[in-house]
Amino acid sequence: MGSECVFELPDEAATGGLGARLAAVIGPGLVLLQGELGAGKTCLVRGLLRGLGHRGRVKSPTYTLVEPYATARLAVSHWDLYRLASPDELDALGIREPQAEELRLVEWPERAGGRLREADLGIHLDYLGDGRRARLEALSARGEAWLQALVVNPPAA
Repeated sequence: MGSECVFELPDEAATGGLGARLAAVIGPGLVLLQGELGAGKTCLVRGLLRGLGHRGRVKSPTYTLVEPYATARLAVSHWDLYRLASPDELDALGIREPQAEELRLVEWPERAGGRLREADLGIHLDYLGDGRRARLEALSARGEAWLQALVVNPPAA
């Protein structure tokens, strides 16, 4: 574990494109999304969901904490823990009991207070001038496989 890839993302379209490319290789598991406010976490999720075939609206779950999506290939839940008052709230939301065939995408995972099971992939987005830089790190064997498949079929710049 611990393999890492870095992608330069000059604009929002490139960020969504990385998400779409990730959709082609990802499966059930846990992905942690980190970065400052406005760094592109939800944009990446939107691209991933579009890549999985979702055609409806994709919004940040900042106020609802979680938004579920059903795609033909994979159930996805998008979590945003930014406004979490306490990690104890997650126990009531069931974040520790993922469905076997579900992909969980969690923004602001550091606010979970250690309540998340072992993650498969970490994605950190940073500002890079007018664009962004995405650093993807494999955190499990599953995440390693996703990352290797992504490297073989990299996103368009």
